[in-house]
Amino acid sequence: MLCVGNYHYIRTDFKAKYPSIFGFTPSKFKIQLETLSKYGEFISQPELLQKIGQPLKKNYILITFDDGLKEQYEIAKPILDEMGIPFIFFVNSWNFSNQKVSMVHKIHLLRSVLSSEIINRRTALNLSPEENLLAIKHYNYDDTDTAKLKYLLNFKLNFKQLESLIDPLFHEYFDESKVFEELYMTRDMLIDLDKNHNLGSHAHQHIPLGEFDKEIISQDLKDSQLFFNSLLGHKLDAISYPYGSFSACQKVSKIAKENKFKLGFTMERALTADLQEDSLLISRYDANDLPLGKGNLFKENKLFSKPNYRYWYENSAIYQ
Repeated sequence: MLCVGNYHYIRTDFKAKYPSIFGFTPSKFKIQLETLSKYGEFISQPELLQKIGQPLKKNYILITFDDGLKEQYEIAKPILDEMGIPFIFFVNSWNFSNQKVSMVHKIHLLRSVLSSEIINRRTALNLSPEENLLAIKHYNYDDTDTAKLKYLLNFKLNFKQLESLIDPLFHEYFDESKVFEELYMTRDMLIDLDKNHNLGSHAHQHIPLGEFDKEIISQDLKDSQLFFNSLLGHKLDAISYPYGSFSACQKVSKIAKENKFKLGFTMERALTADLQEDSLLISRYDANDLPLGKGNLFKENKLFSKPNYRYWYENSAIYQ
């Protein structure tokens, strides 16, 4: 079986006027890794590639980070290297080709200095009862109002609507060029990660790909591979789909395969029993779902006992 843990922010402290992210401190990260090591064997990207089409005869654990943040390279990587634990850092290529901050991070930063209520007042849309439930389920570590706002911003508004809402506010409080330099890895960091097979794509832009037409999905994945091929001299094998929700992943795995990706990661909270069926819809847990995390879905059971296996890939028709 395979358990994949996914992280984003890792900092010494997360103090903010309005807490907007649920990251890990270095000490908590190291303790969680030590705990996870008791349950299975850490696996690398090359080792996982070799197991495509095969049963998984051991209990494996894969550590992943999304978004290509500089703090991941500067804080998490030394801890992982010291402990001898392999990992994959998934990076959006758009940030580097455009020298811009992703909308998702603009929202995170704004929400750290402004209340959800202030931002919500600027929007003209409301969620349906069904969407409210989806929001609460997807953003299960946020309070209800924040979860609804995040869902509205990330899934309900189109990009032009988001720009007109978020960009004026963002530029009122932040210097985008300064944020870019401080927030994201450098190209040299990407090259260094690739040398040890620790690099993956997080698509080109950080958008919920499955919410768009196939042509837009295909172009986004193509642009990502073109960037990495130009930078590194080869395409990447692994991709994690931005947001990772059911709707954000629909239609995407087939197009990912067409763009030469071999491993694809969702945010379906489940274990992967084997890679004999589909290696482009591998499930992942948020790091806060895992032992010692904020939610810890495994309080009563050990990591691999009474497993909840991935289900989305079995409904393959929805991805075509």
